[in-house]
Amino acid sequence: MASGVDGGERARPAHVVVIGNEKGGTGKSTIAMHMAVAFANAGGRVGIIDLDPRQRSVSRYVENRVETVRRTGIILAVPTVYTMAGDGIEELAELALAAIRNEDLLIIDTPGAATELSRAGHVFADTLITPLNDSFVDLDVLGRVDPETLRVVSPSHYAELVWDTRKERARQGRAALRWFVLRNRLSNLDARNKRAMEAAIASLAERIGFTTVAGLGERVIYRELFLSGLTLLDLRTPGISVDLSVSHVAARQELRGLFNAIGFTDIIPNA
Repeated sequence: MASGVDGGERARPAHVVVIGNEKGGTGKSTIAMHMAVAFANAGGRVGIIDLDPRQRSVSRYVENRVETVRRTGIILAVPTVYTMAGDGIEELAELALAAIRNEDLLIIDTPGAATELSRAGHVFADTLITPLNDSFVDLDVLGRVDPETLRVVSPSHYAELVWDTRKERARQGRAALRWFVLRNRLSNLDARNKRAMEAAIASLAERIGFTTVAGLGERVIYRELFLSGLTLLDLRTPGISVDLSVSHVAARQELRGLFNAIGFTDIIPNA
C-alpha cells in the first residue's frame, strides 16, 4: 500500500494493518509503533487499537511518548490510541469502525495468545503482518514440522485463524487479505538451522499464502527507546539526546526495507 498521504481530506476509509501472532516476544508492538510514527511523520492520520488489555505494550509505548513530549516540549507526532473500556467484541467493532472513518491508517496490535478479541480484530485487516523470531519454536504457530526431516507436515493453529479470516472477508465481498511474515532477529550463527528455517518458511508460504519479508534485527536500542516512547525515526529530532551509531543507521535501513517490502513507500527519510 503506498502512503498516499497529503494531510488533506481523505478520499477513502483507513487502511487497516493487523500485527498478529499467537506468540509473545516477537516484536509486534515495536513494529506497530515504528509504523505509526513513520506514517504520522509523513502527514497521515494514524490510529492504534491495543487488543492486549493486560500487557498493553503499544499503549504504554504511546503513553511514554506523550510523557516525553510533556516533559521536554519536543514536538513529536503522536498516534491516536482508541482505548477499549472492556473486552467485548461489539465495543471493538464500534471503535474500529470509528477509527476507520477518522484515520488514514489504523493499526491493530494483538496479544501473543489466542483470544476471541484477537480473532475478531483480525477480521478488520486489509494487511496482516506476522513477526516471527527465526526459530522452530516460533514457526510452530504457523506450521507443524517433522523433527527428523524438518519438513512442514501441516498448517498450525494460527494459519487456520488466518484462513478463517480470509473466508470471512470473501463472504463479505472484501478484497483479498495481504499477509506478510517477518523474519525477525535473524542470526549469522547456526547456519544449518537457518537453512532449515528458510526451507520450512518457503514451503509454508507457498502452501498457506503469505509473503516472507526480512524483519528487524536483535538490537538493544529498541528496548531502550520504549521507556521514552521514542522510535529510531525520532533520533535526529532537535532535542533528542541519543547519539546515532552505525547500528542505529543499519536499523533504520532495516525499517525502510521492511516498509518498502509491504508497500509503505517513501515514508522514512533518508538515513
